[in-house]
Amino acid sequence: MATRPVPSIFRASNPPKGYVPGLGRGATGFSTRGDVGAAVPESAVEVSGTASRSAEARAILRGVNARNNNHDASDGVTQTGAYDQFEGYVEKPVDNGQFADNDEDDNQADQIWAAIDERMKHKRKRKNETANENGQVSARTRISSNFRDAKEALGDMTQDMWAAIPDVQGDVSLKLKQRRRQEAFTPISDSLLEQRHERNADATAGNARMAGTVVVDGTHTSMTNMSGLSAARGTVLGMSLDKQQQASAASGLATTVVDAAGYLTSLAETSTVALSGNSVQDIHKARLLLKSVRDTNPKHGPGWIASARVEEVAGKLLQARKIIQEACQVCPDNEDVWLEAARLHPQGNVAKSILATAVRRIPASVKLFLRAVDMEQTDAAKKAVLRKGLETNPTSVTLWKAAIELEDADNARILLSIAVEKVPHAVEFWLALARLESYENAQKILNKARKALATERTIWIAAAKLEESQSHDDIVDKIIERAVKSLQKNEAVVTRVQWLQEAENAEASDAPITSAAIVKYTIGIDVDDEDRQRTWADDAKSCLARGSVATARAILSHALSVFPTKRSFWMQAVELERKHGTATTLDEVLAAASERQPNVEIFWLLRAKEQWLAGNVDKAREVLTEAFKANPESEAVWLAAAKLEWETGELERARVLLQRARERAPTDRVFMKSALFERQHHNYEAALHLIDEGITKYPQFAKLYCMGGQICSDDLAKNKKSLDRARRFYQRGLEECPTSTVLWILASRLEERSATFTPDDNANPGVGPTKARSLLELARLKIPKSPELWIEAIRLERRNGNAKLAETLMARALQDCPQSGLLLAENIYTAPRVEQKSKSSDAVKRCPEDPLVIVAVASLFASERKTDKARKWFDRAVILNPDLGDSWARFYAFELTSGSLEEQQKVKERCVAAEPKHGEIWTSLSKAMENLSKNTGEILELASKAVTSYNRLH
Repeated sequence: MATRPVPSIFRASNPPKGYVPGLGRGATGFSTRGDVGAAVPESAVEVSGTASRSAEARAILRGVNARNNNHDASDGVTQTGAYDQFEGYVEKPVDNGQFADNDEDDNQADQIWAAIDERMKHKRKRKNETANENGQVSARTRISSNFRDAKEALGDMTQDMWAAIPDVQGDVSLKLKQRRRQEAFTPISDSLLEQRHERNADATAGNARMAGTVVVDGTHTSMTNMSGLSAARGTVLGMSLDKQQQASAASGLATTVVDAAGYLTSLAETSTVALSGNSVQDIHKARLLLKSVRDTNPKHGPGWIASARVEEVAGKLLQARKIIQEACQVCPDNEDVWLEAARLHPQGNVAKSILATAVRRIPASVKLFLRAVDMEQTDAAKKAVLRKGLETNPTSVTLWKAAIELEDADNARILLSIAVEKVPHAVEFWLALARLESYENAQKILNKARKALATERTIWIAAAKLEESQSHDDIVDKIIERAVKSLQKNEAVVTRVQWLQEAENAEASDAPITSAAIVKYTIGIDVDDEDRQRTWADDAKSCLARGSVATARAILSHALSVFPTKRSFWMQAVELERKHGTATTLDEVLAAASERQPNVEIFWLLRAKEQWLAGNVDKAREVLTEAFKANPESEAVWLAAAKLEWETGELERARVLLQRARERAPTDRVFMKSALFERQHHNYEAALHLIDEGITKYPQFAKLYCMGGQICSDDLAKNKKSLDRARRFYQRGLEECPTSTVLWILASRLEERSATFTPDDNANPGVGPTKARSLLELARLKIPKSPELWIEAIRLERRNGNAKLAETLMARALQDCPQSGLLLAENIYTAPRVEQKSKSSDAVKRCPEDPLVIVAVASLFASERKTDKARKWFDRAVILNPDLGDSWARFYAFELTSGSLEEQQKVKERCVAAEPKHGEIWTSLSKAMENLSKNTGEILELASKAVTSYNRLH
């Protein structure tokens, strides 16, 4: 081992006091002559050889004192005694080297003990020498004497030798000792084992893990699990408590379950309760405290009431009555004290007498009269009490209301006529009186009310409602206009929000004209000119959300009168009438919109469509004729007119209209609709001719190429000529429209089934899928990151039995388009059953708001019979995108299998109202030639069947 260098601080200085080298490594310290001082005088040495230990100590002390005396003498100081550290100089204990009090007996005793010690010393020495010769160690020999030579040798060690001593190796920590102590095993007696086994059997009741387990194999016993014993003890305690509870229930002493929420209420309702020791002490304290309150402030009524209730809770009802009677004498002007006294006396006569005394003492107290009314049993007695109260309190609205409620219509009218004189500021009395009077008298009463309450808007609104009830609609506007001016003149602050609230209240009370008048004259209050459009549109939406249709209609009507050319207001009004109005009101709004904005085609088309749906075909034609006059070159109007004739069976008129449209308003869409018309009526060559003509004029319109290829591949005869014509359409389309995804997909599908066009049996069926695969790969190069192309490639491989390749393509597709809901949904549908949940979770994390993903997850829930979750997710999907027909189809298919007839009808109605136009399954069915004349409900039925078939295949 390398020698560690000694730090310079130890080489340059003396060791500290008490330093023992190697003490930290287990070395034992020793003393040297340098530590104890000078040698003992010879006289002391001589004495030590013959005298006892005490004599030896006295000799050493004499030597030390002699040195001290010599030292003091050399300094010129003479001392008369020894010096003590605490006592100072004392009298000399010795004289001439001998103890002063020593006599001959002491010296003789010392010599005897010294002889004994010398003899014992020689005896031990001989015994040790004998033991060493025989190789034994004496039992009385100290262990330290065996290492005396080694200790003496330590004095010759240098610092380098001390530094070279190695450190202690191995783990001598306390944790090791505790671990070794835990591993110590103690055998257990058989009786303890048997007792423990029986206790465990009772405690755990089948759960052996709670109390621990003892395993005995004859030589080894495992350590007892003390935590298990604690758990077992808790279980035993629980079983004991359960047994006691069952016994209490059997004996009728079952504990009462305390309702925390109604605990205080139950205390207030309980007049007599069983009090425990603590409750008695609390009541006693409350008595003393409340007595102090009464003595300090005897006129304080709540203190008396609290004292009475404390006695009531304690079950001393008589004492409570006594206290409250004293309170009535001390606090005769406190109505609460009298009311408490009446409450504590349930007997009718006593309580009535108390209240009679109270009203005589406090005639202005309305509460006392009302309490007295409640104590009466008959209406006549109640009326008498109220009249007595009105005599002393003629301006009390509460007493007047209570008295009027007890009367019939005629007597109520009389009382109200008196009440409005006594309490002219009570608006409800004026309004109630006006409702009970005739029209003429009501007018007079409301006029008086307006004079009495010039700043009260409800009087004006009541007058307007009165006129509306008499069908005086023109007067309603005048009243509301005068009301607004009068209130402004009298500085009555009525905000715009308050006026709108009054308008909604008027609508709720069947006064829509009054509501419209309020809106007309108040909707513009405190609104800047630049904020009117936005503010009024928001007001209309808010009113509709609260169910105030008439108010919203009035807001939009006023907005349109101010902004007659604002299209957004007209569309909002049309939507309101479509949802909440009638066919007549909708037609009126559309007619007004078409008149104000004749160049906006949508209003003409909506009006014609509504008339056509209502069965008024002639009226629809008239509307479209007017639309032609206003928009002679409008593509939408021409196509709408042709569709009207098309749907009604007037094919020649439709064909003529389409021809005129191609001449006067030629567009790519007009040519497409013309070709579609001919195709639907099986005029394929005419349709192809129109398509060629349209392609010549509009070569960038991809739908014409798609339709031409579909006619050649689907409608014409299946032969090589039709295949070549379809290929030419798709090739021309891909040259002109290389970014059209639909064209690439249709071309690949044509190549995939090209073998069906050639009757040659020697044709290789694998050539078609290969060409389709190459076309899709080329398409992905032309249009990167297209989920539709990836889906088509994956489905192509699945149709041809290449499942592994399809999975590989799906993985590549998800890497290329990780946020595509279409790919994620397809991955969920086609995944194995055990992987669908994990893939659904990943899809929701990537696209939480994609309706395709939501529908896929809902379909998974439906397959697992989780009906409520599935319905919730389907509903969420159709709300996210109501225009996606596939979501509606899957939702309806789910309700057909798991829902009731009511839920199925509800989903169907919602789908018809939404009128979806997109979706892979939906468009494939809605645009099929045989389904062009079907409505949304019929397409939904077909789509749900297609979805069900798809689910069965997967």
